[in-house]
Amino acid sequence: MQLAKVIGDVVVTRKDDNLTGITLLVLQPIAADGTPSGRTLVAVDAAGAGVGETVFFVRGKEASFPWHPTPVPADAGVVGIVDHWDLG
Repeated sequence: MQLAKVIGDVVVTRKDDNLTGITLLVLQPIAADGTPSGRTLVAVDAAGAGVGETVFFVRGKEASFPWHPTPVPADAGVVGIVDHWDLG
């Protein structure tokens, strides 16, 4: 899992039928200290996150697991909203 900041959402008029009702979010991956780390990406949202929130996300086939057995075509997915974190 990786941390990211939600920086936007995606609105589409045509998409795969298995994405119906699923929110797409634009994420900026971040390092543990909160600084941007890597390229932005679009992810499906299983947690109900919104713009400005810090989330954790997964990549690969695990991104579609929250909708099992529906085969959601996604390679990144938000699986949780972060309340806070400490660096020891």
